Amino acid sequence: MKQFTEEKQFREQIKNETLSVGIFTTTWCPDCKRLDMFIDEIVDENTDKAWFKIDKDEFEELSAENNVMGIPSLLVYKNGEKIAHLHSANAKTPEAVREFLATL
Repeated sequence: MKQFTEEKQFREQIKNETLSVGIFTTTWCPDCKRLDMFIDEIVDENTDKAWFKIDKDEFEELSAENNVMGIPSLLVYKNGEKIAHLHSANAKTPEAVREFLATL
């Protein structure tokens, strides 16, 4: 999974027609570490989507623009629009993430 380090990378990725799933995270977040324990398996199950990570603390304005209030948050984009958002409180188990992705 790509770790974006520039806003330009984010802007280019979300323009795609393919679903892009962005995980907004930080280095200090315990729930983010929990997500890291199972997310690779889910990414492998969803190769039809483009996955990326972005550090909420490094991109505060971008996070605010996308209503990322808690971390980790999974946001889904298509053609430049945010079409779904799994808030941090609901992104704590593999089952919750899989259920969210099944609705796309």
